[in-house]
Amino acid sequence: MSLPSADELKGKWKQQVGAAKLAWGKLTEDELLQAEGREDKLAGLIQERYAIAREEAEKQVKDFLDKIK
Repeated sequence: MSLPSADELKGKWKQQVGAAKLAWGKLTEDELLQAEGREDKLAGLIQERYAIAREEAEKQVKDFLDKIK
């Protein structure tokens, strides 16, 4: 099964912000809403806020999106 398209994810994202907030408590709800579920934006926020490698941030985002699809 493939990941949801960007448009599908954007439409569902507001419903997933609560789950994302649980996964990444250091990110604000506003930041998560502005990211609109876009992998690159989420990974950038996570990388910055948690001071981790970009690859690790991207892996976390991919794992999270796999769980919510």
